[in-house]
Amino acid sequence: MKKTIAMAALAIAVSFGSISCKKKVSDAELQTQATTIVTSNPNASVEVKDGVAHLSGTFADEQSKNAMIAQLKTVNGIKDVMDMTKIEAPAPVAPVETTSAVDPAVQKKVQDALKDFPSVKVEVVNGELTLTGTASSTQARKIKESVDALKVGKVNFNYTVK
Repeated sequence: MKKTIAMAALAIAVSFGSISCKKKVSDAELQTQATTIVTSNPNASVEVKDGVAHLSGTFADEQSKNAMIAQLKTVNGIKDVMDMTKIEAPAPVAPVETTSAVDPAVQKKVQDALKDFPSVKVEVVNGELTLTGTASSTQARKIKESVDALKVGKVNFNYTVK
């Protein structure tokens, strides 16, 4: 019995000894490996302390940041990754200047043709000539004939007929 206990103690001692003799990866080596991974994003950096990678900088989106963290976690010897990064705010979208697809001269012709119908206005809506307001059914027919005779192209007759 004493021999069995002595053998077990010896086996345990040998296994602890072999584990403690295992080569520990230095922070400098981990730093080199981590830096190699992080160079794919010029706006990010990494620092390794006590086996923990501290990732900082900016990323374009959450997916690219998460992919970088996952890569760092695959390095043998890195225990954890501390995320100290930011996601870039999307660039402000410049307002789009729209120019009217309707020639001002054409718009003026239509306005002149409708001068006898003050309740109908000529506007450019979404780049198209649009007539708005109210008109009687007789006026609506005359307005349509007048505008069609000008041959100005597409016109939206968006007025209310009473």
